Amino acid sequence: MAASPLISSSHFLSLSSKPNKPTPLPLLNFSHYKSLRPPKPISASLSASSPTTFTNNNRSKLLEHSGLCGFVLDRLLSFSLKNLQPVVVQWASLALALSVLVGNVDPSAAFVVTPARKLQSDELATVRLFQENTPSVVYITNLAVRQDAFTLDVLEVPQGSGSGFVWDKDGHIVTNYHVIRGASDLRVTLADQSTYEARVVGFDQDKDVAVLRVDAPKDKLRPIPVGVSADLLVGQKVYAIGNPFGLDHTLTTGVISGLRREISSAATGRPIQDVIQTDAAINPGNSGGPLLDSSGSLIGINTAIYSPSGASSGVGFSIPVDTVSGIVDQLVKFGKVTRPILGIKFAPDQSVEQLGVSGVLVLDAPANGPAGKAGLQSTKRDAYGRLILGDIITSVNGKKVTNGSDLYRILDQCKVGDQVTVEVLRGDHKEKVPVILEPKPDES
Repeated sequence: MAASPLISSSHFLSLSSKPNKPTPLPLLNFSHYKSLRPPKPISASLSASSPTTFTNNNRSKLLEHSGLCGFVLDRLLSFSLKNLQPVVVQWASLALALSVLVGNVDPSAAFVVTPARKLQSDELATVRLFQENTPSVVYITNLAVRQDAFTLDVLEVPQGSGSGFVWDKDGHIVTNYHVIRGASDLRVTLADQSTYEARVVGFDQDKDVAVLRVDAPKDKLRPIPVGVSADLLVGQKVYAIGNPFGLDHTLTTGVISGLRREISSAATGRPIQDVIQTDAAINPGNSGGPLLDSSGSLIGINTAIYSPSGASSGVGFSIPVDTVSGIVDQLVKFGKVTRPILGIKFAPDQSVEQLGVSGVLVLDAPANGPAGKAGLQSTKRDAYGRLILGDIITSVNGKKVTNGSDLYRILDQCKVGDQVTVEVLRGDHKEKVPVILEPKPDES
């Protein structure tokens, strides 16, 4: 018995207008359908004509979009459009359903078109900011000399790492002082992964700022845009770029959580004023990296976090760029920062509080220092070993001093060579002593 086509003409004998002369369906030519294609949405193929009216345009669209079953449908339409329109409509629906099953695709995929992914405007701005500023951020490796206990060989081993950024085309790199502290050698890795030996130009321990220099081609150095931190507002967006845990160029986002915070320098304990607080994630390795505003301008250096565990807890601190700019300019020009001092050593604040007084207790005022020359008295013991308290500084230039941070804050507003009036509590009475401020001995 000869094989019948997929749809036999005998099925339509009872429906033909001339049952004695059935019109057979032409044989299917499978050579034109070597591969089956998933059908496209029928709504996109049919025109706006009525369900029982088929045009040549609709037939060609169905044939194009429905693969093998479209060919079957086309043959049915050719069989008898005049006499079998209702039947053909039913078989057309069956053929379309069959094409979904034969195509082995999700039925919903035949009727749902997935739109192309598009980034929102704020996402595009963030991506652009990262791409434009990443070439300005560098990775700093702190190397220390260690001697092998068995072979006595001297080796250089990494003892820490951090981030930094390019300040100018002359190869100056700005970072935190605690990133380079104790280093015997420093290496700076640029955004293109090229590594250069770096030398220290200068540093300011009190403000935790350091400047390095690398001999890199100028075309590889892209200075970061420097902004202003005086007009910052709580709530505005900020972006931190760095190398946390050694991961290359990581971006974190957040907002300014607070302004005019105060932290202490890890090296000297001297307070750093007007610090920016942010909730942008800052982790070990981010230190020295830039904090940017939404325009991509530098507004601070990421320097510290408040966290019992050592990881980001949502409270990070950045030194404002207005403070950094003045320090960097002095370090680049002179290799040092000229900052005035009184030339005293004072007792911890807790010790003074236990005495029931408010102020700064002078423990030592060397005779060759500014305070010693002015006549401030140090704490000492008498011939019987009894402790005799020295002067207790209560104000400078009329500004009240209750602890060491207040004293540092006032001195930061002064210059070398200025004469200040120091009010002290000496015994049971107060005295005013004029003192001429001098620079640190190692900065003169």
